[in-house]
Amino acid sequence: MRRAAISTGSITMREIGKQVGVSAVTVSKALAGKPGVGEEMRKKILKAAREMGYVNPIAVQAEERRTLNVGILALDRYFARDSYYAMFYKTLVQVLMDAGHFALMELLTNEDEAELTLPRLMQNGRVDGMILLGQPSREYLRMIAAQPIPVVFLDFYDEWAEADAVVGDNSYGCFRLTQHLIRNGHREIGFVGSIGVTTSIMDRYLGYYKAMLCAGLPIREEWLIPDRGPTEDRLSVSLPEKLPTALVCNCDGAARLVIRLLRERGLRVPEDVSVVGFDDFSSDDEEEPALSTFRLDVPAMAQTAVQLLAQRCVGVQKPFGRVVVGGQPIYRESERPLKNEV
Repeated sequence: MRRAAISTGSITMREIGKQVGVSAVTVSKALAGKPGVGEEMRKKILKAAREMGYVNPIAVQAEERRTLNVGILALDRYFARDSYYAMFYKTLVQVLMDAGHFALMELLTNEDEAELTLPRLMQNGRVDGMILLGQPSREYLRMIAAQPIPVVFLDFYDEWAEADAVVGDNSYGCFRLTQHLIRNGHREIGFVGSIGVTTSIMDRYLGYYKAMLCAGLPIREEWLIPDRGPTEDRLSVSLPEKLPTALVCNCDGAARLVIRLLRERGLRVPEDVSVVGFDDFSSDDEEEPALSTFRLDVPAMAQTAVQLLAQRCVGVQKPFGRVVVGGQPIYRESERPLKNEV
């Protein structure tokens, strides 16, 4: 009977053994420090494993227990007291504490971002690694990623930067929300969000676009509604004169703003217009109706970011990539069917 290769990541113990001229079992013993392997052969196997990029999970788990000083760089414009990112920051700090690490926070001002000023935590060498929470300009994030300490992007990504990224399932989440509206009879559906400002908004728009495309529904230019400028998080929406029957908003804050604007026109939600948000984040001044939205698994995103950073800090070598963390739609009172499901 053929035995399966013992594997971790893309490099298997069998491949290491083939390179050195021994069996996968011998490689396993050498990597685990077990008896039955000569010292010279053990050194040869360990050297080959390092050169081939093999990651020993036992060694990584032991190293990850080392206490790290982790910097959290958050954009000042996203960081109000009751904002989504303030909630995200609290969750991230708790995850770091639970893992035995220390968190040091720094706010990135618009001026420092524009002038490409390196974070003070990096300048002073006070942190082992950095988690960047919220998406700055492309020039700034790539400058950060080029620094000698590990960096993880949280809630956004960049295809060219040498950094790991952790994001929510933005595209699929918005696809699910839009598809739900379509199944409930809506054919005129708009999208609220400044599409090019962040990768999260772009991916949410693409989920909306895919659902409309799959259903053969047109996307009208006047129903693609911006909600912010490129360098600010202050929401500002101008609704068109003729409205669709439903609006998919890129975040819950935009959805709440849209509901208030509709009410100012004398329109009811969901009786006249259905509205859905994204994130499942509620602020202190939450108003009715209860918002249908997509709930991201923020604790899982924070845990994944900390794990990736800890691995990089102990020298794990592997290709940089993006980890997508799932979520689930939450259907409440802000949308309703136009007719029976189709």
